[in-house]
Amino acid sequence: MGFEEESRAYHAADPPGKIEIATTKSTKTQRDLSLAYSPGVAGPCRAIAENPDDAYSYTAKGNLVGVISNGSAVLGLGDIGPQASKPVMEGKGVLFKRFADIDVFDIELDLDDPESMIAATRAMEPTFGGINLEDIKAPECFEIEETLREEMSIPVFHDDQHGTAIISGAALLNAAEIADKELSDLEVAFAGAGAAATATARFFVSLGVEPANVTMSDIDGVITEERVADGDPHPYVEEFASDEGGDLADAMEGADAFVGLSAGGIVSREMVRSMAANPIIFAMANPNPEIDYEEAKTARDDTVIMATGRSDYPNQVNNVLCFPFIFRGALDVRATEINEEMKVACAEALADLAKRDAPDAVRKAYSDEVLQFGPEYILPKPLDSRVLFEVSSAVAQAAVSSGAARAEIRLDTYHERLEARLGKSREMMRVVLNKAKSDPKRVALAEGDDEKTIRAAFQMREEGIAEPLLIGNREEIEATVEEFGLGFDPDVVDPSEVDLDEYADRLYELRKRKGITRSEAADMVRRDSNYLGSVMVEAGDADAMLTGLTRHYPTGARPPLQVIGTAPDVEYVAGVYMLAFDDRVVFCADATVNRDPDHRALAEAARRAAEIARRFDVEPRAAMLSYSNFGSVDNEGTRKPREAARLLRRDPDVDFPVDGEMQADTAVVEDILNGTYDFADLEEPANVLVFPNLEAGNIGYKLLQRLGGAEAIGPMLVGMDEPVHVLQRGDEVKDIVNLAAVAVVDAQQQ
Repeated sequence: MGFEEESRAYHAADPPGKIEIATTKSTKTQRDLSLAYSPGVAGPCRAIAENPDDAYSYTAKGNLVGVISNGSAVLGLGDIGPQASKPVMEGKGVLFKRFADIDVFDIELDLDDPESMIAATRAMEPTFGGINLEDIKAPECFEIEETLREEMSIPVFHDDQHGTAIISGAALLNAAEIADKELSDLEVAFAGAGAAATATARFFVSLGVEPANVTMSDIDGVITEERVADGDPHPYVEEFASDEGGDLADAMEGADAFVGLSAGGIVSREMVRSMAANPIIFAMANPNPEIDYEEAKTARDDTVIMATGRSDYPNQVNNVLCFPFIFRGALDVRATEINEEMKVACAEALADLAKRDAPDAVRKAYSDEVLQFGPEYILPKPLDSRVLFEVSSAVAQAAVSSGAARAEIRLDTYHERLEARLGKSREMMRVVLNKAKSDPKRVALAEGDDEKTIRAAFQMREEGIAEPLLIGNREEIEATVEEFGLGFDPDVVDPSEVDLDEYADRLYELRKRKGITRSEAADMVRRDSNYLGSVMVEAGDADAMLTGLTRHYPTGARPPLQVIGTAPDVEYVAGVYMLAFDDRVVFCADATVNRDPDHRALAEAARRAAEIARRFDVEPRAAMLSYSNFGSVDNEGTRKPREAARLLRRDPDVDFPVDGEMQADTAVVEDILNGTYDFADLEEPANVLVFPNLEAGNIGYKLLQRLGGAEAIGPMLVGMDEPVHVLQRGDEVKDIVNLAAVAVVDAQQQ
């Protein structure tokens, strides 16, 4: 099956298309329906009639964008008409939702003249919070957008113009920095004079390029004043008209940058060789660029900074880096427009993000590409979730500063609102991260010379979450810092540099009656960073410790258990996972430590899991799980969780509701819990689930994670005398940072 056939099958699969409408409120009961429609809907209708701005409070308007097109200039397909353009517009809606959680109605209009398009779009202002014009041919698109921007009080944005302009503008900012050139000095040659090229040239001027340094050409040659006077190609390029003619080769000679938004294969190697030193080439024609990537890169010996519109080459100029996020910021402050200040803020935020260490998830998705700031990486990737936070925040700030915003917004907490759109786990982790930032602690990182650990340490320091102590070889650590361009001077504990006698003495003192000699203790702290980190924490030279990234869980947990041990009032440690679903979070224990716990160990796991829940500002409700409901089966296995629940209920220090034994669905389904078992001590579904043994716990949390679509944070080791957490092998940088934050909050509570 060819790609086109595969795409048709993809779109035709039942239900056809790519989008649907989903309800955001409960519609389960007659009461729900009477609130959603008649007669309840009259209330918000009256409120909006009295105050039109209440539409943002009572309807979906504030998160709804209209993607509007007549299909007259569909990328790569041309004038295919409104009906044929619908798959493109639906796809645009998919990207809005996927990347910025913005809802979309796509509107395809069978209208050819600008006046009709303007009238139809303007009439839809009550419906939408913003308008994204799409695939409308030039020069009509200029008139349509300009008029609508003047006449409508919501943002109007023609993505074909400004999306391309903003992304290529971000690329230009970084390319000029790498080439060590000032934007005001750049000579820029354009191939193409359509909507995207014209808007891009204008935006480059907003960034600092001199209009006189821009030369535009199309299929008929350089755009001259004489041609513009004759109406060729359109009056919107007048500010870039040259007083001298020539062709594209003439325009490119001596130019610092080339921007192609025209047709494939029109630029030769000789034309690239004629450009100034370290040229910047943005060949963005699709599917075939104006010059092939490898051909341009090898045309000369100096640095050629190359970008294209294709995903199979580095530095893809992809509009999805712009339109979801600029609309997100604009909608959230109820902006009246998307102005030049907001566009510049968007480009600058994108340029800045490309200079920062890319998350592991992005590195995995683009495993064959270099993701480190330089000629091969001048733009972040669309799958980088940080684009939502950084770009939308910058746009919202610019809207407020420029006077385009109509709504109050706390920009200091806006980042957290955006994170919550990416999932419950991000929202929950932000609680702990903020607590960690309030009083950072020293966290010993046992695998300090591992690449992920070093990158995580950089993030901890940069975000003010912790004071990381990297245990490992200093030279290797510093080499990795330099390799990844991490701008920090890490605190390193290199065993070859540090006097370890006191640590060896302490380890010997703790383990001398466990078969360890003094010389063995000295060897252990010198050769095993797990033991060194554990003794550092035990001695008070570190406040917490992370390990396990390159070790099996038992191997990572054993040294801290031997050296630090459990808290004075604790007999058992346990491993807790937080699982975040769209509408709830649950804490699962024990999933990593106790193979066959007795009722005391189960009770201890519940206590410690409840403590972890409160770290995340969640009030715990614990269920002791079994395959039995409240004595329906009586044997040794079901008695253990039953006795654990009784033990906890009799403990005056337990200040959270707990019950069991009960089946998993009884614990989490309110109708079962409060209907069939209305005598249960839990008035609401449980959010702390204590499994009867390690096998059940490990299987259960993984099924919930994989089949239930939950995001997992953990395992969090609870019950230790000092904060220690054991990572899973292969964890990503974000997992290390998250557990470090949990460890810091643990240390704050000590």
